[in-house]
Amino acid sequence: MNESNRQRKVAQIIQEDFAEFFRQQASESKQNFLITVSDVKVTPDLSIAKIYLSIFPAEFRKSIMAEIEENKAQYRHFLGKKMGKQVRIIPELNFYLDTTLDDVERIEKELKGQGDNPIL
Repeated sequence: MNESNRQRKVAQIIQEDFAEFFRQQASESKQNFLITVSDVKVTPDLSIAKIYLSIFPAEFRKSIMAEIEENKAQYRHFLGKKMGKQVRIIPELNFYLDTTLDDVERIEKELKGQGDNPIL
């Protein structure tokens, strides 16, 4: 099923708003980490947004994802203030850890013979 233009537009707005939000959060933090919004998918009725995050370095992932999960209500409120005039309902937010870059790095290592794959 193809995404509608409306879904894509809402997803893009969410991605831009959260990219800026997380960039600001990281710069205000005492710790050195980076959160990237790698993708956003919105359901056809615009009621749920799945937000995929890349978090570096890896040791911060668990704690940052836990903190994000705890603050979902505030993030939805933030989003409501940002895009309340553009949509009737603010989507429910679901955050997921995107490990695609880890997979790419692991595969590249394997192909160079640096991994622990006995077949290569």
